Amino acid sequence: MTQQFLRATPHSILLSPLIVAFTVLGADVLQFIDPLIGSTNGGNVFAGATKPYALAKPVADVDGQNTGGFATDGSSVTGFSAVHDSGTGGNPSLGNFPLFPQVCPGDEVNNCNFLIGERATHYVEDSVTARPGYFGVDLESGVKATMTSSDHAALYRFEFPASDDDLHPLVLLDLTDLWKSRQNASISVDADSGRLKGNGTFLPSFGAGSYVMHFCVDFFGGQVFDNGVWVNNRGGTEPKDLYVTRGFNLFYLEAGGWVRFSGVVNNTLTARAGISFISADQACQRAEEEIPEPLTDFDRLVSETEDAWRKKLSPISVNAGGASNELQASFWSGLYRAMISPQNYTGENPYWDSGIPYFDSYYCIWDSFRVQHPLLTILDPSAQVEMVNSLLDIYQHEGWLPDCHMSLSNGWTQDGSNADVVIADAYVKNLTGIDWQLALEAVIQDAEVEPLEWAFHGRGGLKSWKDLSYIPYLDFDPAGFGTNSRSISRTLEYAYNDFCLATLAQGLGRDDLYDTYIQRSANWQNLWKSDQDSIINGNDTGFMGFFQPKYQNGTWGFQDPIACSVLADFCSLTSNPSETFEASVWQYQFLVPQSISTLIGLMGDEDSFIERLDFFHTSGLADISNEPVFSTVYLYHYAGHPGLSTKRLHTYIPSAFNATHGGLPGNDDSGAMGGFVVFGMMGLFPVAGQDVYLISAPFFQEINITSPLTGKTAQIKTTGFDASYEDIYIQNVTVNGQPWTKSWIGHAFFNDGWTIELALGNQESDWGTKLEDRPPSWGEAMV
Repeated sequence: MTQQFLRATPHSILLSPLIVAFTVLGADVLQFIDPLIGSTNGGNVFAGATKPYALAKPVADVDGQNTGGFATDGSSVTGFSAVHDSGTGGNPSLGNFPLFPQVCPGDEVNNCNFLIGERATHYVEDSVTARPGYFGVDLESGVKATMTSSDHAALYRFEFPASDDDLHPLVLLDLTDLWKSRQNASISVDADSGRLKGNGTFLPSFGAGSYVMHFCVDFFGGQVFDNGVWVNNRGGTEPKDLYVTRGFNLFYLEAGGWVRFSGVVNNTLTARAGISFISADQACQRAEEEIPEPLTDFDRLVSETEDAWRKKLSPISVNAGGASNELQASFWSGLYRAMISPQNYTGENPYWDSGIPYFDSYYCIWDSFRVQHPLLTILDPSAQVEMVNSLLDIYQHEGWLPDCHMSLSNGWTQDGSNADVVIADAYVKNLTGIDWQLALEAVIQDAEVEPLEWAFHGRGGLKSWKDLSYIPYLDFDPAGFGTNSRSISRTLEYAYNDFCLATLAQGLGRDDLYDTYIQRSANWQNLWKSDQDSIINGNDTGFMGFFQPKYQNGTWGFQDPIACSVLADFCSLTSNPSETFEASVWQYQFLVPQSISTLIGLMGDEDSFIERLDFFHTSGLADISNEPVFSTVYLYHYAGHPGLSTKRLHTYIPSAFNATHGGLPGNDDSGAMGGFVVFGMMGLFPVAGQDVYLISAPFFQEINITSPLTGKTAQIKTTGFDASYEDIYIQNVTVNGQPWTKSWIGHAFFNDGWTIELALGNQESDWGTKLEDRPPSWGEAMV
């Protein structure tokens, strides 16, 4: 049967002013933002001060869970640095050139603690204060630190303990980063002003190559007493310049500069730290321009950052209808974290300047394409356009779209070329200001041309992909090189990448390309082994048919369907690599967003599909901290039971997603976890790359979203709303006053300012159950 392929054609959208004022029953939503949500239990969030998408991100760095810098895990503070990523996994990212304030015992420089392990100082747990634009913490040494930031510079206040003795507080700068990846570095100390300038070469925390970062630090509120450099655990007043290498073998060389002060006013020293990827002079210039009066600019910077966040969050308002403050905090904090990264590095790219905004810290698109970028498309479309154009800019200069890009370096590709999905998603949702012909060219490059090193961009195994219509286990691929694993998950993701390419091609009138890539989008079926069972601890699960690896000659390999799940061993690119990335076959069996109806058929029927979904979510196999699981919560829609999607969502919110410091199930992944919470509570879940939002019952009585592009306000209203969440099942729906039987809706809801009204009850209804009312599922191409 031939089915109509749904597509949208971009059209001109009139710009309208943002509605800046927004309320939660009259309250400033900033009160509901808690940057410390996810600051322990592996959330790895950035908890410090930042403007939306800004480069400068100061916070205290600890020696515990320090991937995002700070953690509420009771560990010790090792410094205060001005640049960080948020919510990432693996190695700690950035945290370059930390400052550390202290008073040397006996007022003797060499009695100070220079080494990281020696200077580490516990913080007072109830002293931690974090809010948009502000971070503060007290150390057990008596030093109190507060900080804020501009776009490219950090401003610190270090208050030292009062003393009757004539002591000279010292601030050191360490030529290191959180990961201790420094390859070489230099520092110059100005004898008169105490200004610290220099740079260092570091390694990206999840990628190839290296990057150079520059710094410029000035001090205010005291007179320079003396200064110099330090190496290992000793400091001296001469020389004033230092160059260090990594050190010998495993013996990492610790070194940097220091300044001591006298006459510190009110025992408080102010430090301004500029950061740049271009030069130390640019770091100084940016800092001076953005923070011209450091002693009086602190409150101004906090206020401006608060206003910047209010403006970014202004498109959305909520009538909580009795929903708890904790749920509101999860919602607004999730929105906040989704706008921390990617980071705007415009004017900070040392390799090229195309005259357009440049973004970096796509860390990684495999994590963010599902919900974070679709969320920005709704609430900050101008930024999303700039990010898409920046991805295309990277393509023009590096040859392929990135799947991961941080610290101006190529990050490791996790599975597919998922920038393709980001581009298709922007296209079907009618974002303008993007060169769509260039976008088509870039996505075709991913699909057709294999790079020599496909570990960090493009795709590998393209000859097999085209000739065999799957990625083989132990593929012979002399054309390019990467981690020769993940044959199942790469097959699945390449298929969806090609579906997105087909979507873009058809929209641009390229039916010839559409036919090619829509056929390839069905390649996932070639790895479905219909007689594969799954046995857990000697017990047959009763389910038959799973994806399995296949050799080039067409014979089957084997991977236990529970391998790489929480019931077995962890798998990643570098740890126990397998044929599925960071997840099991059980998880990946549901990841065919272009053709769920075909998948249901392979699994038997709708009842069998639901039974398998239920088993997945209740057996311990589902790991909601891993982004591919997000969509599985909502797959009941495709089997005609949208109410079960809402029921399943409530098993994760608030149990796994809540307002505690450990309130995320895993890495926030640059706002991906936050995006999942936001869409779940809104009652609309995006199918990235398609003009489809799956409708479920919201967590609030009413939500309004004003399009920053059209100025029109979309409304989600409920009748029978129950803040105890007994009545979570949709009984019927109207859109603009007319009955709406479909369990999904398109992006026109947001752009055109439609109104959805949902009647709720405590039992499943027949709403959204009919075949014609289910979400689109393309099933023409069958293998």
